[in-house]
Amino acid sequence: MDIAYIPSPSTGVIHLGPIPLRGYAFCIIIGVFVAVWLGNKRWIARGGKPGTVADIAVWAVPFGLVGGRLYHVITDYQLYFGEGRNWVDAFKIWEGGLGIWGAIALGAVGAWIGCRLRGIPLPAWADALAPGIALAQAIGRWGNWFNQELYGRATDLPWAVEISAGPNRDAGTYHPTFLYESLWCIGVAVLVIWADRRFKLGHGRAFALYVAAYCVGRGWIEYMRVDEAHHILGVRLNVWTSIAVFVLAVVYFVLSAKLRPGREEVVEPDRSGGGDGKDKAKAKAEAEADDKAKAEVDDKAQAAVEAADAGPKDSAPALAPRTDTTVAQGAVKADLRKPAVDAEAPEADKS
Repeated sequence: MDIAYIPSPSTGVIHLGPIPLRGYAFCIIIGVFVAVWLGNKRWIARGGKPGTVADIAVWAVPFGLVGGRLYHVITDYQLYFGEGRNWVDAFKIWEGGLGIWGAIALGAVGAWIGCRLRGIPLPAWADALAPGIALAQAIGRWGNWFNQELYGRATDLPWAVEISAGPNRDAGTYHPTFLYESLWCIGVAVLVIWADRRFKLGHGRAFALYVAAYCVGRGWIEYMRVDEAHHILGVRLNVWTSIAVFVLAVVYFVLSAKLRPGREEVVEPDRSGGGDGKDKAKAKAEAEADDKAKAEVDDKAQAAVEAADAGPKDSAPALAPRTDTTVAQGAVKADLRKPAVDAEAPEADKS
C-alpha cells in the first residue's frame, strides 16, 4: 500500500545505553557543523585564514542559542508562565523552541566580539557565513519533525505529515511547514552563493540578501501554521517580524551598495601579532620581485663569464674579462720597468 503521508517518528529521543540522543539537538548540532564548514571554505576563498570562522563561531553559537531561546520564551511566555505551567520548562531547550530572530540578533553580538578579538571586519565574516546559516536552518528544521511541532493546517496531500495525538494537538495529517521552510532555506543558500559569485557582494550585502530572502519565505509559511502564537491586528507576530526585518535588510543592502560599492579585501592580522595583512602581502610581493631581479642579473653575469671562457684564445685583450689576477700581473710588470728608468737618469744629467 502506498504511503499517502510523511510519518513522524514515534519518539524524538534515541537512547545509546544511558545516553539520550535527542533528534532536535542532533539536527541543531549538524546544522552548526555544516555552517562552519561552508563558511570556512568561503572565508579562505576571500583571503582569510583557515580556522577563523570556527574561532568566531565559538562566540557566536552560544550567544545565538541563548538569544533564540530568549526570543521564544518571551514571545510565547504563556507556555512557561501561564496557569498550570512550570517555569523550569523554559530551560529545556532540547524540547524545542528557538526563535531565529533572537538567535541571529544575539549571535551577531557574539560574532562581533569574536571579530574584534581577531581584528577582522564583521560584515565580511557575515558574508562568508550567510549561506551556511541558511543550510543550518534547513537542517535544524527537521528537529521540529522529531518533536512533531510547527506543522500547518490539516490536509490530505500526499506529502502531508502525520501527527499523533498529544498535549494541545489532535491526531491527523497536516501541512509539513517544517519541510517547506527547510526547502526554502536550501533555495536561499543557493541564491546567496550564486549572487555573491555573480555580483561580488561585499560589506555585509550577502548576509543582507540571505536575511531578506529568508523573511519572504518565512512570511508565507507562517500564515500556514496553526500552533499557538500571539497576533497583532489579526496577523501572527512572526509575520510582522518578517516584514520589519525584510525592510531593514533591503534598506541596508541598497545603502551599502551606494556608500560602499564593490567587495572589501579581507584583512586578517597575523596570528603571531604581526601587522596588517595587506601590508605583509605587499612586502612579500616586493621581496619576491627583488629576488627575481637579482636572479636575472646573476644569470646574465654567469652567461657573460661562460661566453668569455668559450671564446678564441688569441682574442683581443680588451675583450678578456678583467680579473684580479690580470691586475696583479700588470702591477708586477710596472715594478720591473722602474729600475731601468732610474738607472738611465744619472747619465742624462751628466750630459
